[in-house]
Amino acid sequence: MAVLEGLRVVKSTIHGYGVVTTRAFRTGELVCFGDGVLYPADADFDDTYALILGPEDTNGAGVVFWDLVDQTRWFNHACDPNTEVLANYDTVRSVRAWWVALRDIAVGEEITYDYGFAAEVAEPCACGSATCRGVIVEDDPAEYGKLAEPMRRLLRLRRAS
Repeated sequence: MAVLEGLRVVKSTIHGYGVVTTRAFRTGELVCFGDGVLYPADADFDDTYALILGPEDTNGAGVVFWDLVDQTRWFNHACDPNTEVLANYDTVRSVRAWWVALRDIAVGEEITYDYGFAAEVAEPCACGSATCRGVIVEDDPAEYGKLAEPMRRLLRLRRAS
């Protein structure tokens, strides 16, 4: 696995491992491309580090998993992230995924994006953001309602001012 330029895997203050920058990135700049292995939705594999692409992402081909196999697998969740992940599913059934800076990112800052789990597998969030939802769950009221009671108690919803 090639090292991604401008990034380094470290012990994270958010969770487990994380990836910090070794150079600054500007808003809108490409941070990196991710590499992975494509699995159909019914495959039996550990999807812990997979991007889930739905029919809207795969031109109607259905749900697929893009299991990250490079340093991008250690990008942690944050409710107020500094990157977003974009993906393109092409006609030869391959995925191209890349992360773009949502704001300027300083040297040494951990790369994060807002991935949300389905309510059934939601986990407590430790991102530390002022807008933290308290739970790593899809940012969708329908998913909030599906949370098990222990996770629902951790949920902190943003209130309109």
